[in-house]
Amino acid sequence: QVQLVESGGELVQAGGSLRLSCVASGGIFSNYVMGWFRQAPGKEREFVAGANWSGGITKYASSVKGRFTISRDNAKNTVYLQMNRLKPEDTAVYYCAANPRPWVVTTAGDYDYWGQGTQVTVSS
Repeated sequence: QVQLVESGGELVQAGGSLRLSCVASGGIFSNYVMGWFRQAPGKEREFVAGANWSGGITKYASSVKGRFTISRDNAKNTVYLQMNRLKPEDTAVYYCAANPRPWVVTTAGDYDYWGQGTQVTVSS
């Protein structure tokens, strides 16, 4: 059983930056593909970014590509999401998730473990 705890969400002005962190415990972190998802009020949960076991293969949603960067530190059991040039439409609860399969997927149902989420609010 893998436990995930996110942190780093807060209120920020448009154009600003934030770095989210997600610390994993209870499993071998490098065995998992890690993903970041987000859910805004009244909307479905959507894929934001994912990274394979080494961080060498990444995927991004088109809405964040070029602004967000996913990275991981397997020695610290931590995955990060660096968010730059934030926009009001990035406002959402951000979740990290772990997927035991070896490839980066974008469907929430393919991730077995989830954190509790961290709120990101971008003011205009």
